[in-house]
Amino acid sequence: MKFRSGRAVAQGSEGIRLAMESALTARDRVGVQDFVLLENFTSEAAFIENLRKRFKENLIYTYISSVLVSVNPYKELEIYTKQHMERYRGVNFYEVSPHIYAISDNSYRSMRSERKDQCILISGESGAGKTEASKKILQYYAVTCPASVRVEAVRDRLLQSNPVLEAFGNAKTLRNDNSSRFGKYMDIQFDFRGAPVGGHILNYLLEKSRVVHQNHGERNFHIFYQVIEGGEEDLLRRLGLERNPQSYQYLVKGHCAKVSSINDKNDWKTVHKALSVIEFSDTDIEELLNVVASVLHLGNLQCSSDDDGNATITGENQIRLLSRLLGVPGNVLREALIHKKISAKGEELISPLNVEQAACARDALAKAIYGRTFSWLVHKINKSLAHRDSTYSDRNRPNVIGLLDIYGFEVFQHNSFEQFCINYCNEKLQQLFIELTLKSEQEEYEAEGIAWEPVQYFNNKIICDLVEEKHKGIISILDEECLRPGDATDLTFLEKLEETVGKHPHFVTHKLADQKTRKTLVREEFRLLHYAGEVNYNVTGFLDKNNDLLFRNLKEAICESGNGILNQCFERGELDDKKRPETAATQFKNSLAKLMEILMSKEPSYVRCIKPNDAKQSGRFDEVLIRHQVKYLGLMENLRVRRAGFAYRRKFEIFLQRYKSLCPETWPNWKGRPSEGVATLVRHLGYKPEDHKLGRFPASAILPLSF
Repeated sequence: MKFRSGRAVAQGSEGIRLAMESALTARDRVGVQDFVLLENFTSEAAFIENLRKRFKENLIYTYISSVLVSVNPYKELEIYTKQHMERYRGVNFYEVSPHIYAISDNSYRSMRSERKDQCILISGESGAGKTEASKKILQYYAVTCPASVRVEAVRDRLLQSNPVLEAFGNAKTLRNDNSSRFGKYMDIQFDFRGAPVGGHILNYLLEKSRVVHQNHGERNFHIFYQVIEGGEEDLLRRLGLERNPQSYQYLVKGHCAKVSSINDKNDWKTVHKALSVIEFSDTDIEELLNVVASVLHLGNLQCSSDDDGNATITGENQIRLLSRLLGVPGNVLREALIHKKISAKGEELISPLNVEQAACARDALAKAIYGRTFSWLVHKINKSLAHRDSTYSDRNRPNVIGLLDIYGFEVFQHNSFEQFCINYCNEKLQQLFIELTLKSEQEEYEAEGIAWEPVQYFNNKIICDLVEEKHKGIISILDEECLRPGDATDLTFLEKLEETVGKHPHFVTHKLADQKTRKTLVREEFRLLHYAGEVNYNVTGFLDKNNDLLFRNLKEAICESGNGILNQCFERGELDDKKRPETAATQFKNSLAKLMEILMSKEPSYVRCIKPNDAKQSGRFDEVLIRHQVKYLGLMENLRVRRAGFAYRRKFEIFLQRYKSLCPETWPNWKGRPSEGVATLVRHLGYKPEDHKLGRFPASAILPLSF
């Protein structure tokens, strides 16, 4: 059952408009609050001008039908109070002005009424406000859902997981002072009463390289600065830390220890309190902070060269301190840091490292310790959030609303392996958006035999295939080079790319480019023509980052750790596993494929976040930047599809259940087929043929209808 854009069963389009206007203030009506109602809906200029008008009045939310477009205001707005939450609670989607709370409430009510799992996909580039949007959604459910003592404990843990994950997984970048350097998908579980009773978090690709290096103007992860600035004197003394970030090599690379918008001291108080709320014991917290401090001390570990050119560690105090914090015997740790163990033909060979190799081994250990501890942290939070009532059957199992807050598309002056993975992730999300909102919608009209003029859009599957195709994709080629013994380097990887995918329309290198393009590429770079624009990737470090290897003797040393966290993170079993571990890119590709399966199994809602300027200034509207985002987010194509089609669609049986009370013949029960009941109901209401369509309905099938 389909109804023309803006038309519902309860009232005609004019009735809806009047109802909406009566509920809105004059300020709310600046521009149009749903782009579908734009007179010149095909004009990108009109689209952006509507955004500008509303942005000037601090109206940061606008709809494209049921898709929410959100523009980051870069300032606090008084639109997130409890009174605002109550205004949106249980209210028809279009009766109040656009808001993140309306999307939250609509997903919640759909889950409750249709008993179908939902997901809210929050997308946009770094600095567009994705993390804040996910926090607002969580806060809305925490305040408006049914409560009990047990439920309140779960809600507190759901909310308090945010500052902890942000402390360990977020950092200041050039684009954003609180940038998520990992991807997060969270399922919130609701019981039969609609109360939140549990949750589960999946994390993706923590940017571990940030632990040992930051670009100019960027910082390491927040937690390091929080502990140094906010930790009590006794804590810092026990950890062997000074209250000065400049004292640590891993914190000075970006020359940006202090940030005016960040209060590390206060944030540490928030994080420390949150750790207790999500059931971290004093021992857990102590061991966690030992790991944090040990990473900083590793960065300060120095080596010198002996007469034979082999590395020796200078500074016995550093080894003693690291030995205590890591719970590893000092002599074992020292030897592991300046030697490597190689297994060949059943024999184990120990060879010394030079100073440069020892520095690389030290950095690899720091990244491995921090990365695995982050995964442990997520696992620990999941145990705290776990739904603990096992009395549910399949019939009344908890339904879930998933929240996806994952890194946005990134283009920096220097783009490496991390940006390659992040932008590949965004390609996959764009492909999902196309599948669920553009391609599938148009295919549905064709399948249902409803007249339709197709809307043209760019299908980015060609780019996803370029990255992930078996044997011929960039990830497969990278893995092959990582497996090739001997002379494989980052440059041989680039040469293999040129040989294999050099003719692909979305791939170019310095060697393959024309004379004009060659000037914008250096020899070590390849360029991908993403759906969101062109990005140059420097291959330096690609092989090392993809291998993500830690020398065997360093693993053996940490396996002896007396620190409970590290003991869980580095299990002895992996030392006995002769199988080569999956590369970082392959792990990421596989985890993304699983995420896509999860998202495809749920009813999606979309929040499309836009960054108004690169300077993070309130009130500044950079039209060129915004036009670029409107283009790569596919907002104009989305608008054209929504405008051309039918705005309201539901399965016959769901539609009939919802509206049968409006017709004497269908109320209280309809005995025939749902499709015939809907036809009877629509005739009774007097709807014209051009205002609605019934799709094909064989005896055993019911037409899917959506909004």
